[in-house]
Amino acid sequence: MIRLTKFADYGMLLMGQIAARQDQALSAHALADATGVPAPTVSKLLGKLARGGLLTSHRGAQGGFTLARSAHDISVADVVQAVEGPIALTQCIEHGLGACGYETRCPSRMGWSRVNAAIRGALDGITLAEMITPIAFREDVLTATAKEEAPIT
Repeated sequence: MIRLTKFADYGMLLMGQIAARQDQALSAHALADATGVPAPTVSKLLGKLARGGLLTSHRGAQGGFTLARSAHDISVADVVQAVEGPIALTQCIEHGLGACGYETRCPSRMGWSRVNAAIRGALDGITLAEMITPIAFREDVLTATAKEEAPIT
């Protein structure tokens, strides 16, 4: 099974909360309360997301975190990479040539490169704004659904 870690999932959850409240800086404590994610985990993730250039930290009584750029300019891949590091399905993809003792005998190495690129592309192609927009109001989904339901003549 290929699955993102809880940290990547929590990172998306936190980013979604911050994006949904763009008009205010949210503290780690407020985010922990809003999401149910333990405060130490929230603090750790906020640090990673800020170091990844996705969040800006604001000090002071009304301080907290805001998005460093528009939710339309942050992809799911950006969040996953900030939290987890490089997106790589296999060791040879992550570490390159020489990382695996089987690479000289592995006929699927190039195939894994293609699979990794496809997954990376899919994650790059979905923005934080799209992730937090309710599906009932997304025009692209409504248009696609209408085309699928159109009678064939």
